[in-house]
Amino acid sequence: MALSPQESELLLTTLNSERFVDSAPAAIHAMLLDEGRYLGSVRTMYRHRAASGGVRERRNQPVHPAYAKPELMATGPNQVWSWDITKLKGPAKWTCFHLYVILNIYSRYIVGWMIADRECSILAKQLIGDTVALHGVVPGTLTLHADRGTTMRSKTVSDLLVDLVAQRSHSRPHVSDDNPYSEAQFKTLKYRPGFPDRFGCTEDARADCQAFFPWYHDQHRHSGIGYMTPHNLHFGFAQAIRDTRQTVLGYCVPCSSEAVQAKKTSTRHAACGSVDQSTETGARHRHYDTTLQSNFITPSGAKSLTRSGQRRPL
Repeated sequence: MALSPQESELLLTTLNSERFVDSAPAAIHAMLLDEGRYLGSVRTMYRHRAASGGVRERRNQPVHPAYAKPELMATGPNQVWSWDITKLKGPAKWTCFHLYVILNIYSRYIVGWMIADRECSILAKQLIGDTVALHGVVPGTLTLHADRGTTMRSKTVSDLLVDLVAQRSHSRPHVSDDNPYSEAQFKTLKYRPGFPDRFGCTEDARADCQAFFPWYHDQHRHSGIGYMTPHNLHFGFAQAIRDTRQTVLGYCVPCSSEAVQAKKTSTRHAACGSVDQSTETGARHRHYDTTLQSNFITPSGAKSLTRSGQRRPL
């Protein structure tokens, strides 16, 4: 039964009194019963306290800052780099080597890499500095993205980026897919045929990477960049390749309007109960080729830090 306004006022006054202000409703309820008084159930006490703002955490709790989704956009090479460190299994259990890789997200080109026996901020600083100098990056034009690893957030690396006038970006805490391009590149490395289970020494791991990265740059057709190779897109050959593909498809594939018209014709025949088998087959064939054409022709444009075709905040 609901309390009357006078009863609610009495209950709230009792709950906020100096005697009971720091007590839990269950304890207040028990003490009042011991005194032969009943002002309401425990749930009613909680409800009245909540209505007046009296139910909350009173102790000081750590407040984590609100991390916004980092959003980066690259419209050309050497604008946004993504870097990460992965482990390569060593000759025995609990032994490993560390592979540092810096990736250009626009072209997926590996601009710098290094094999080391340990993960160290000093080695990372050396790799980043040498890579920036090698590619002649203009100060103030580069953004370097990484996860929130100890090395990535170290003061040594942060000071280097300040000296290089480069912006830094980090993944959100406990978010595993904010650095997708580096993670995808590591998967390409480790899931390819012939990747060894373990490496005998640092030289073995370095030799394997020296064979992998040229193949990755010059032969690997990347689905995320229109089945171009990272080398062709990074060094400006992509448009000529697109033009060549378009020319070949223009000779070999009928225009899309003809394919759509043929498909409509075959659909009308099917509705009338008289299907021209040759027309239907030709429409299917032309429709398939047109779809193939759209898959191979990828317009040039900006690359955002996401693996899907849809632009998504980092």
